[in-house]
Amino acid sequence: MKQTQRILYVLVLAGAALAADKADKVEKKKAPPGIKDPGVQRPYANIHPDAVFPVPGVPDWVLILRDSVWIGNNPKNTITRLDPKTNKVVVTIPVGNTPCSGLAGGFGSVWVPNCGDKTLSRVDIATNKVVATIPLGPANTEGAIAASEDSIWYLTDPKGVLSRIDPATNQAVAEILVPAGSFSAAYGEGAVWVTSTEGSVLTRVDPKTNLVAATIKVGPKPRFLAVGEGAVWTLNQGDGSVSRVDPATNKVVATIQTGVPGPGGDIAAGEGSVWVTMDQVPLMRIDVNTNTVVQQWTGPGGDSLRAGLGSVWITNHEQQNVWRVNPKQP
Repeated sequence: MKQTQRILYVLVLAGAALAADKADKVEKKKAPPGIKDPGVQRPYANIHPDAVFPVPGVPDWVLILRDSVWIGNNPKNTITRLDPKTNKVVVTIPVGNTPCSGLAGGFGSVWVPNCGDKTLSRVDIATNKVVATIPLGPANTEGAIAASEDSIWYLTDPKGVLSRIDPATNQAVAEILVPAGSFSAAYGEGAVWVTSTEGSVLTRVDPKTNLVAATIKVGPKPRFLAVGEGAVWTLNQGDGSVSRVDPATNKVVATIQTGVPGPGGDIAAGEGSVWVTMDQVPLMRIDVNTNTVVQQWTGPGGDSLRAGLGSVWITNHEQQNVWRVNPKQP
């Protein structure tokens, strides 16, 4: 074989190898993650939502209140109010720069962390207007903020600071040291619960004393969490598992494999089940009696959700809409 022919031959082989490798990666990317047990997976397109709300931009972060549902939208610097009675978009409200890291509801207001200008917007539900801008930024772009009976709980420093905000003054009245890399807070079962993504622990904070009451080892890299259905649930991004923690004993009582490791996603508890969303798997349902994933819907959509008002509310980023789904339909 001549030298020129040999070079061409090597180049052809290299090109073929690269093409095959690329095709293999595309195929792997297309393959949906999740539970492979028969009967668990089905197409997301098979779900028929009770309502679809158009929310142009990147709808994210869901908050459910007694008579309204709220959606964050960071590229638009807005939040959107939905009416669950009429299934219509009510109003879109400008907030701070790049709203992120969850929404909380309490004290006649919606509380919106803003990553762009490192503030917290307080939106009055009666007027649909920002009534206060608090100079406290979130610890991370991906997290959660919580409301208890008398305070707002907000992670404000990646080194591990949980700020307690008095809604009467819109000021932080306490800073509680929690493990570094804590970004998400939730309230329920008489406690504030905080996940440390870096430390792979769940921290229980006593709101009566502002002290850490327990530190619980959960799955790897927990971030989002939910309190409900008799337990605290953490979505662990390291391996895609969900840890179920008994608030009576502060111990993990079940580890549930979902098959969806990686960044993003969300978890919610309510309407008789625990619900998880993740890229390529917009919705999955965990049976709280058996601690198993019993249904997963795969396809484009999802990334944030909440359960309440008789429905599961799912944001679909790329589709720029929000689905309202009957939890009994699946």
